[in-house]
Amino acid sequence: MHAVRTFLATGIVAQVAMVAALAATIGLSPAGWVVGVACAAVMNAALIRGVRRYRTNRLGPADWVTLARATLAVGVAALVADSFGEPAHVTTLVTLSAVALALDAVDGWVARRSETTSKLGAQFDGEVDAFLIVVLSVYVARSTGAWVLAIGLARYAFFAAGWIWPWMRAPLPPRYWRKVVAATQGVVLTVAAADVVPPALAKAAILGALALLCESFGRDTWWLWSHRHAAQRAAPAAAGRVRTSTAVALTIVALLFVWVALVAPDHPARLTPSTFLRLPLEGIAVLALALALPAKGRRVLAWVVGPVLGLLVIVKVLDMGVYATFDRPFDPVADWRYTGIGIETLRDSVGSRDADLVVAGAAMLIVAVLVLTTLAVLRLTRVAAAHRRWSLRAITALGAVWVLCWAFGAQLVSGVPFASASAATLAVDEVRAVRAGIKDRELFAGELQRDRFRDTPSDQLLTGLRGKDVIVAFVESYGVVGLQDSVVSPHVDAALADGAQRLEAAGFHARSAFLTSPTFGGASWLAHSTLHSGVWVNRQWRYDQLVASDRFTLSQAFKRAGWRTVDDVPANNRDWPQRAFYGYDKVYDQRNLGYLGPTFAYAPMPDQYVLLALQRLELAKRDRRPVFAEVDMVSSHAPWTRIPELIDWDDVGNGSVFNSMPVDQVSTGALWSDHDQVRAAYGRSVEYSLNALFSFVQRYGNDDLVLVVLGDHQPSTIVTGLHPELSHDVPISVIAHDPAVLDQIAGWGWEDGLRPSPQAPVWPMNAFRDRFLTAFDTQPAGR
Repeated sequence: MHAVRTFLATGIVAQVAMVAALAATIGLSPAGWVVGVACAAVMNAALIRGVRRYRTNRLGPADWVTLARATLAVGVAALVADSFGEPAHVTTLVTLSAVALALDAVDGWVARRSETTSKLGAQFDGEVDAFLIVVLSVYVARSTGAWVLAIGLARYAFFAAGWIWPWMRAPLPPRYWRKVVAATQGVVLTVAAADVVPPALAKAAILGALALLCESFGRDTWWLWSHRHAAQRAAPAAAGRVRTSTAVALTIVALLFVWVALVAPDHPARLTPSTFLRLPLEGIAVLALALALPAKGRRVLAWVVGPVLGLLVIVKVLDMGVYATFDRPFDPVADWRYTGIGIETLRDSVGSRDADLVVAGAAMLIVAVLVLTTLAVLRLTRVAAAHRRWSLRAITALGAVWVLCWAFGAQLVSGVPFASASAATLAVDEVRAVRAGIKDRELFAGELQRDRFRDTPSDQLLTGLRGKDVIVAFVESYGVVGLQDSVVSPHVDAALADGAQRLEAAGFHARSAFLTSPTFGGASWLAHSTLHSGVWVNRQWRYDQLVASDRFTLSQAFKRAGWRTVDDVPANNRDWPQRAFYGYDKVYDQRNLGYLGPTFAYAPMPDQYVLLALQRLELAKRDRRPVFAEVDMVSSHAPWTRIPELIDWDDVGNGSVFNSMPVDQVSTGALWSDHDQVRAAYGRSVEYSLNALFSFVQRYGNDDLVLVVLGDHQPSTIVTGLHPELSHDVPISVIAHDPAVLDQIAGWGWEDGLRPSPQAPVWPMNAFRDRFLTAFDTQPAGR
């Protein structure tokens, strides 16, 4: 037995040493380290179980050869994991794989020559083969297609089928062809990984190998089916072993599930393998409490902790989703109200059927998480109580390790403390967020009441813009990334440079800067209301409070001063309840703009048509009052899969011309799977919106036209990427034909032109209302 212990100890040491050697020579990322060490641990745990099952007292020379192959396979697994974040070390990976495959022919020969063949040796050899094949299939699948994973998963799928159909667990007769097929899979995958043959030939070889694999497993399945009656007579003894194995597997799965639920991050930028290399204090505390309680109290504890842990998992998922979309955590008080808006936007973007499937899947996932966390906690507490002595020792040891690691700030991976209490911290943060939300309502109510322009008489409002048509154009998702990203900015910069020349030729000039938006990636109405009201509206509850108040807005200021006020919101298809708050005389939407053309992804109509409709319905009328209009330009709204082209204004008509016009279209799958492609598509969409606006001014602009052109927020992180601190800044430009208009904002320090430089002034968006009203000679009440 001492020899067996030496063999097992040598295995784990050799495999960890392999990972360390790779890290020291060619370098490994944290993912490579984690996967390599984890594979070594799992492989040796399985080997220990095999030793106990077969009651082996000695291991022969062939087993040492197989152990060497297992060590090489662990190194291959570490390199494959490393290749997901770093350039693949193809030469090393192929060399290790080739040596492991060559040794596959050696261990069997050694076993036969030394007469040391055994059931454990045969199973050990087969499992190493299967492990190496699945690792290689993962690597090759990245370049060839996910279907290659069928080669690696076939062995495990065959094993899993035995859990469902007992007759598939019967022993198979020896067959040399299986070894030939297994070796073929390894050789073909290694050659494909080496990338030394043409891709078409490699794919054909992989398909051939997969066909051989299907034939081999098919023949074995047919043999088992033919002998199923004999297998069923021998089932009782095997059933006990299966139940034991299943119980152990379920306990391990429950432990891993709870572990991941406790230490998983709530920010997508921190979702790395190293994040899970932590010891959760909450898990130790729950198990300790379970051991201290009687059976009934233990069940109550599990039924309380399980759903709470499930809710924390759901909150973490929501946090990651909201961070990825809006660059902030999920708001437990107000964000539930986005559900209906989100579903409606999803239906507009991908269609009702796909949206309904997504919603149904999300609901099922939520229920599954709550049920699975509860079942996992129930199982762990029950198993811990059933093995009380061992559980107490383990909890005491883990508790001591946690305290020491916490006291000394121990880290297995740089920047990730090993002693974790992140789940408890998140729960406390959620409670604080709820309390802060309730308190914020009172604070915001006070801000709404402090408004120095609310009572300004009409004759003292906007005197510097009398007789001008003023358009505030929000360009959807037009953020600073459009000016500074290396993939996006060439398109946008070209549009701005060309637009500046065209506008200057038409007698228009501009000054530009940046505003910091209260939102990111979506929820445009928060930015619109912030600009109009002069207060910071960064949460839905603030928006709800604002529109229920009598806060003075830019649109109300123009209306009080004598302008006709118009809102052009082409994405709306129903009555807008907030119209009364903003005080618009007229609201245009899908129902009254007269558009008869196709939709463009989210956008119900191209921006060019929206601007032309405003000209036709409002600006072209004779004997009218000056117009103040907010225009929402949504052609640059995600998902950027279908982008229109600018056409001659005389051809736009009712929009039906767009039915036959070519469009810049990208498939949804291709777009969202390629970061550079989605950024380029986003840039083209912004380019289109800006070109439509500049062309409109060039064609229909006159001496009395003034425009404020700005973005509402940055695009989502699919464009910007995930970073700890993402800019919320958006470009803004004031464009006018009359030089006196720009002279009145000379004190702002904004830069000439349409493209603000990185050194341009940056204002919070809520500062714009007061500065705009003041610059154009609006006098606060009581001055």
